[in-house]
Amino acid sequence: MDHTTLRLEDPRELLAYVPHRLGFRPHESAVAVGLRGPRGRLGLVVRVDLDDLAPADDGPRLARALAEHLGRDGADRVLLVAYTDREEGEELARRAAAHLLEACDVPVGPVDALLVANGAYRCLACSADCCPPGGRPLDDLRGTRVGAEMVLAGSVVAERREDVARIPPAPAEARRSVGRVRARWEAARLRAAGGGDDALAAWRLASLRAWRDEVALGGLAPSPPGPEGPVLHGAGRPVPDARTTFSRLGRVEAGLSDRRVRDAVLVTLVPGTGRLAERSLAGPCAAAVDDRLLGAAMAKVVDPGAGVPPPPATRRHEAVLEQLVAHGRTTTQSPALTLLGLLAWWRGDGARASLLLERALVADEGYRLALLLARTLEAGLPPGWVRRHV
Repeated sequence: MDHTTLRLEDPRELLAYVPHRLGFRPHESAVAVGLRGPRGRLGLVVRVDLDDLAPADDGPRLARALAEHLGRDGADRVLLVAYTDREEGEELARRAAAHLLEACDVPVGPVDALLVANGAYRCLACSADCCPPGGRPLDDLRGTRVGAEMVLAGSVVAERREDVARIPPAPAEARRSVGRVRARWEAARLRAAGGGDDALAAWRLASLRAWRDEVALGGLAPSPPGPEGPVLHGAGRPVPDARTTFSRLGRVEAGLSDRRVRDAVLVTLVPGTGRLAERSLAGPCAAAVDDRLLGAAMAKVVDPGAGVPPPPATRRHEAVLEQLVAHGRTTTQSPALTLLGLLAWWRGDGARASLLLERALVADEGYRLALLLARTLEAGLPPGWVRRHV
């Protein structure tokens, strides 16, 4: 839907689309939507807190940053949608719109503004014959074309922003099973590190193999043990392989704490890399291969010249990473959360990516890859395949 054409004269379509684009229903928010060209092709969609854009001191500074991002994305018009249910919300929305209008005047172009409040929507600068008193009911949005298309495509809108990246923890017994394997595999790494380069390379390759094997299963979710032991549930039927899945998850969780293994896993997320991830972990030139390989793989994600869309297999990768977060130790999930954030950003889900990276940095505030990706989101940079179409 990144290149959907919507008509500004029918704001229902855009209002129905915004929550699907964000992944959640905005509350007390200002959402700036960039539109490109005479047909109104959708570009960057950015949400900020209404309380941050409205103030006279910091609001103009934030508005200028938004205008810069929107202009760099190719917008020549902007629609600002203010969401509020507070008594003073309309006044805040007017101040926010004024700041963005001034900031966008030269680098972007005109700004139109809508207010969504108290179950209705209307133009923020209504003329006498523009909107009915009190606005139009939000129930009107249920019959939109864009809304129907998004639902048919499987889009789900969370009620709150924080729900977008929520990954429920697995049952306690399943987490303990994975934790026991993780502890044994961490001890195995210490022994391998003392045994020389070949032993450590073998440990890394075994960690990567556990990742590939689990991805091949598609991230089936382990359930707690029953009378006949633990089982997996996938495709509507029990799969009697939970113990080996617990073993793989424990090995992968421990493996991701090693940067070389994490980078090799990152390489497997990108199409067309074949067995290059294994080559980055074995052999006398493994370190050099690893650096070159990571650069080439990341180019397919971030570089407009080489960028490709995420392949269907990405869903399997996400499923396994979510299982790692659900079954893993809370304080050691920065690698899995960061890779999940990367995949979310790659497919254009900035809201989920931002929340996942926030969680990764809570677990480890200095985690370098998470910091790098967080700065990319803060700069408003879309993935390479999106920028290629701007």
